Parts: sequence; C-alpha cells; structure tokens
Amino acid sequence: MTIGDLIRLLSDGEYHSGEKLGEQLGVSRTAVWKQLKKLEKIGLQWEAVKGQGYRLATPLDLLSGPAIIERLPAEPRHHLTRLFVEDALPSTNTFLRERFQQGAGHAEVCLAESQDAGRGRRGRHWVCPWGSGLLFSLGWRFDEGASALEGLSLAVGVVLAEVLERLSVPVALKWPNDLLLQRSDGSTAKLAGILLEVSGDVAGPCEVVIGIGLNVALPDAVRDSVDQPVAALNDVRSDITRNELSASLVEALLGMLPLFEQHGFEPWRDAWNRRNAYAGLEVDVVQGGHAYTAVVESVDATGNLQVNVNGEARLLAGGEISLRARS
Repeated sequence: MTIGDLIRLLSDGEYHSGEKLGEQLGVSRTAVWKQLKKLEKIGLQWEAVKGQGYRLATPLDLLSGPAIIERLPAEPRHHLTRLFVEDALPSTNTFLRERFQQGAGHAEVCLAESQDAGRGRRGRHWVCPWGSGLLFSLGWRFDEGASALEGLSLAVGVVLAEVLERLSVPVALKWPNDLLLQRSDGSTAKLAGILLEVSGDVAGPCEVVIGIGLNVALPDAVRDSVDQPVAALNDVRSDITRNELSASLVEALLGMLPLFEQHGFEPWRDAWNRRNAYAGLEVDVVQGGHAYTAVVESVDATGNLQVNVNGEARLLAGGEISLRARS
C-alpha cells in the first residue's frame, strides 16, 4: 500500500471506515492509521467521525492517464509518444530530462500529483499541495539547436493563456515566464509559471523540457506562505477538471511546437503583446543585484522585452532578470 492508494480511496470526500479501508488496501487498520497520519504532511486535511470513519476535508480531482487520452483528438493522440501520470516525483521536468538521457523523451508528457523538488525560475521552490495543481512537463527535441529557441517560453505562455481563455478564465502574461489571473477588481496574481530546461548543442540538436506549474486549488495557508500575490483556477472556475485541462494543454502544445520549429516566435509575438500585463506601466527591473525603474513597452520578434529608461530604449533578454510592478 502506498499513500497514493489511500488517497485514491478517500478522494470522493465521503466517509470510509478504517476496517473497510484496510480490506480494500490489504493491510491492517493500524497500517491505515499510520498512512492517515502522513496526509497532513503533504497538505491534505482529513476528518474522523466515530461510527462513520475517515474522509478528506475536500474531495480531490485526481489525474487519470486514460481520461486524458480519451479527451485528445486523433491528431495530437497520434503525435503524443507517451503519457506518464505519477503520484509523486522529485520533479516532472527532471523525470523527462532523465528520459532524454535514456534515448526517449521526445513528445512525451509527464504529470504528477505532487513533487518535492519542483523549481520555478531562478531556482525558487514551486509550492503545490498534493493533487492541488497541474504539474506538467513536455519533452521536445529540436534539430536546429538552442539558438533556435528564442522566445519559446513566451510562445508557451500564449498557448497556455489561449487554453485558459477558452475556458473563460481571464489571464495576462508577465515577461518572461509567468501567467497572471486578472481579478475582477483590476488586480493580478500569479496563476502559473513556465520553466524551460535545455540540454544539447547551441548549434546542433538539443532537447527541451517545457515545465508548467499551474495552481488549481490553493489553501489559504499556502497563499500566506508565498511572498507575492498568488491565485488558483478554482478562484474563478471550480468546474474544470485537471484531466480536461491537461488534455487541452497537450493538444495545444503538440500543435504549436512543430510550427515554432519552422517559424520561431514571430507568429506568437502579437498575441503575447496583446496580453502583456505590464504594457505602459512603470516597473522595477532587478538585474544582477541592481534595480532600476523602467516603462514596459512590448516584446520583439525573438522575445526580448523592450523597455524605456528615462527616454532611453533598452532590450531585456531573459536570464536573471525580474520585473516587479510598482505600487
């Protein structure tokens, strides 16, 4: 028995007796109790009522490989090499990087209910309770080399934004790798982050793992532990399943990547600029320990951000650069 086996039985939010759980899992009630005690450590609250049993405080929307595959139209299903759905991993990105090292990885997708070494940009830890987010990675092999990948993370941002907008979720994009929820009061909060990891040659073939972390449900305790405004999909749409969202994202990315190989970022440039969360606004640019104020303009054909600093035009080209909205 794994903790994932227990969670799947409790995911409906209904009460289950310790005796029944033990029978279904093939273990003693004591073993069930020991696993129950571990749930809070992974961010899952549960309740016990004498005579009724145990239940999760909130039902879970679990990932299912077959449910994702059956939602895919024929063409993306044909192009998808393999889909992995795991209970727990150090990182979905790391999983696919290791697949590439084994000679696989291309057009493969990995999703996980939890990860304990997930990272965002600049090495930050990505916080996501078990079963509460979309932890998604897709591997792709490019023949043209790393130099042909300029603007890829921005194109992925456009694709993710389009997927959510079709579900009536209002979003904006923050350069270079964040997707923000647009709240009804006009404010924004981080909904998702994108992390690309590249291995291989600058001039020759290279392999890219596209990692996406999206908050679906976010407990208050997690929100309070993050040092920036954060949001979750369930803040505006609680009826969208993670399997539905995963299938839509797989379909959209598998459609985008061959086109990006041919044309680069240019076809997605205008779409990104239309969703530019900070267009025309003053921001603090933090670069190499140095900060200065700039007015955000737009991105160019390679995904560099054009800003204005005291009347002087500058281009920001990713790397260790952070934008912070001025209050």
